[in-house]
Amino acid sequence: MLSQPSSAKDSLAAALRWFEKGSRFATCADVELRDGEPVVTRLVTAVDCGGIIDRQNLVNQIEGATVMGLGAALFERVELVHGAVGNTTFSTYRVPRFRDVPVIEVILVDRLDATPAGVGETPIIGVAPAVANAIRALTGERIRALPLLPDR
Repeated sequence: MLSQPSSAKDSLAAALRWFEKGSRFATCADVELRDGEPVVTRLVTAVDCGGIIDRQNLVNQIEGATVMGLGAALFERVELVHGAVGNTTFSTYRVPRFRDVPVIEVILVDRLDATPAGVGETPIIGVAPAVANAIRALTGERIRALPLLPDR
């Protein structure tokens, strides 16, 4: 049976225990301009997901999520034609290809004092802001729509 917190301090402590169950991450990107288009040359993602059980599997999962995030950041765009999706195949809906994948560095924070937490697709969401910030640092321009292309 769950008990009600007796004070705001108890409520905060209960909330912090709940949030301790998730992963935390940060992503940084290095970007170059080639023919006026951004090209990501390096992505670094640091992840704290508590105690690590299977290091290599975790790294693979983070790398895969990072590539998915790169797709959302630079390539993927649904094109509507007369109200219907016009790019319904991989030849017309652009996803990252091997040549698009930069160096990916994964930094793991192994916290033996914490319960292991899932990572899943969490690192996807940090890639677009990291790339947008790198583009801003490089060009001075802020792009606020995905994909992060010069025409945006």
